[in-house]
Order: sequence, then structure tokens, then C-alpha cells
Amino acid sequence: MGTTWFPKRIGVIVPFDMALDREYWQIVPEDVSLHVTRLPIVELPYGPEHARRVADADDLVAAARTLERISPAVVAFGCTSASFVDGLAGEAAVREVIESAGIREAVTPSGALVDELRRLGVRRVGLGTPYDEPLGQALADLLAEAGFEPVSLVNLAYTDEEDVVAASADVVIDLADRARTPDAEAVFLACTNLPTVPLLPRLRERLGVPVLTANQVLIEAALRSAGQTLVGGDPVAAGTA
Repeated sequence: MGTTWFPKRIGVIVPFDMALDREYWQIVPEDVSLHVTRLPIVELPYGPEHARRVADADDLVAAARTLERISPAVVAFGCTSASFVDGLAGEAAVREVIESAGIREAVTPSGALVDELRRLGVRRVGLGTPYDEPLGQALADLLAEAGFEPVSLVNLAYTDEEDVVAASADVVIDLADRARTPDAEAVFLACTNLPTVPLLPRLRERLGVPVLTANQVLIEAALRSAGQTLVGGDPVAAGTA
């Protein structure tokens, strides 16, 4: 007899310093539950090596096993940089490791972004990140590898995660403004710890193009994987639209 997966349960694996769990709850409908587990502390400076260490295979498997017993429909990996730092192959490897622990399907912010850009028919995308240049460039490289054209890359060059979480609405809006070049068909704001979800309606009206953020694309991808349908930008249970 096969495993029964529960479409109303979404597992979430986040880094030790994730502080915006509330953004996930702002996206899911009331009848969907989120089950969050955290990865071990990484004592490295914020950057590419930090991102790689967050996605350590043994740690990912251990985290996924804490979720496997509740049979979630999908597990979302809540670290953007760890999902793009080694390109498309690295993103696929993260998903495969999580799924090796008995998880039906895993999604990542970078994989979700690629899928959403394709769904929107967007090729040229402006990028805004809180990262330093090497890490921001790795995001641009992954998108180029996937067939998109990054037309801007604006990095805040934060080296402390506390600075990212504490970014004000004005900082985020300015970042989006600078990433929105005339040829950008959409704008993506990276990092699951950058506060963005409450600002999305305002940003989309202000910029006049689709504005995507890490937490938004990740959880919407998880909802789709779980059999939920997004109608008018709001996730609702499949079949109720």
C-alpha cells in the first residue's frame, strides 16, 4: 500500500536564522498548515560558502526526516542563496537530497522562480538582493543558465543576516526601484529573510510589472505541488474557485 500524502500539510525547512516565518502564513489559505523545522547553526560569514554549508546534505536529510512522519504533500526549502549558489545542478541536488528522506516532492526558491518566470512568459528580469556581489552574481548566473536575461543586479551588500531582516519598507522599495530598469519585464527580490510579502501589492502597482519575491514564489510553488490553485493572486483550495 502506498504512502498517503496530506495535501493540506506543507513542510518547510529553513536556516537557523530564518526570522520571517510569518510571511509564509500570510500566503497560505486558512485550511493549509505549515510545519517548519530549522537547520543547524552555520558559523561562517554570510556569502557563497555560508550558502553551501546551509545546504549540507546530511543536515537536509535530518531535517526532512523530522517532517516525513506527518506525510506532507510537499516540503519547501526556505533558503534562496543555498538553492542557487551552485547553479541549476545545485538546485536539483537540494531537491533530490530532501526527497531521498521519503518526501514526495521538494521545492526551492530558485526552482520556483524559474518556473514562475516561465509561467509568466518573462525573459528579461531585474534582480534586487541583500547579498554581496559574488552571491548576487550567482543568482544572475543561474537565471542565465535557465535561459533568462538578467537585465539588472542590485546588491545591498549586507554581510549580517540581522541587517537583512531589519530592512525597512523604504529600503525594500528603493531596491525594487533600482532593479526595475526600462527593459525589465519582471523584478525579483531575493532572500527569504528580506521583508517583502506585505509590500507586494504596492510594489506591483508602483513598478507596473510583475514583482516576485523569494517567500512568495516558494510557497506558491508548494501550494501548486500540494494540489492547491491560486486564483486572482490568492491561494484557494483546488476545486473551490
